Amino acid sequence: MDLSWMAWTQPTAIFFITIASLIAGMAVWEWFVPGGSPRFGILRLHTTRGDRLFISLLGSAFICLFWLGFVGPNLWFALGVCLLYALAVFRWV
Repeated sequence: MDLSWMAWTQPTAIFFITIASLIAGMAVWEWFVPGGSPRFGILRLHTTRGDRLFISLLGSAFICLFWLGFVGPNLWFALGVCLLYALAVFRWV
């Protein structure tokens, strides 16, 4: 398989490994504690753990895009903002 079309750098590999690890971790969590802990949060939607993970990943992508557009390519501070955002989503959404 020719994968030369994509720049497979260390950050790219870390990104995909992190996403795969999050999904695997959610699967294990669901295996041991089934049901997804549905709740009616601040968005006034019934969400499960998987929904909250998706909202966290989607919001984090937008945070990073805005950071790239307005601040620059150093994303370490944006990563911290994304982690705080994900914690807030899992806590209140």
